[in-house]
Amino acid sequence: MPDYLVAGLGNPGTKYELTRHNAGFMVADILASRAGVVFETVHRGPDRAEATFRHGADRIILLKPLTFMNRSGEAVAKVMNFFKIPLDNLLVIHDDLDMAFGRIKLVRSGGAGGHNGIRSIIASLGSRDFARLKIGIGRPDGPVPVDRYVLSRFSSSESQLMEKVIDAAADAAECVLESGLQEAMNRFNGKSVI
Repeated sequence: MPDYLVAGLGNPGTKYELTRHNAGFMVADILASRAGVVFETVHRGPDRAEATFRHGADRIILLKPLTFMNRSGEAVAKVMNFFKIPLDNLLVIHDDLDMAFGRIKLVRSGGAGGHNGIRSIIASLGSRDFARLKIGIGRPDGPVPVDRYVLSRFSSSESQLMEKVIDAAADAAECVLESGLQEAMNRFNGKSVI
């Protein structure tokens, strides 16, 4: 049985590709590419796309919930329950408005912080005690509504920088799998990516 679940959050469909809210999907795609696996829609759903691979002695499930952001917890909980994955072996990757653009940060647990995907996962799992890898997207300048901002695409200059950020986030996720959360926090938290 798979030992770890790494869930990248986002919204399905081409309309949402490369938007700020899909940073988690972007990291999941890089992790899948590095592992040489592809995402497949689960036919028992189709509420999620999964890719499974071995990382050393461990088996890893990469997950992209296809339920839209505010129902991400449904897909995460199904995989956790089906494979009996403990909370300690869950890493959720998501965008964060309250962090400066381009920063990444690993945390052990916490509240939703206004993130609907995290709120859904907390409600579905009945716990806040799971690791997250946050990707800073910053707040909008001026009177742009937050919901419109998170669903907007990165500017061309941001997109070039975001490639480095997504790669660094994938490195951080791999470090969690290889060396544990604390070591990954020591190596990646507080460091400038761009």
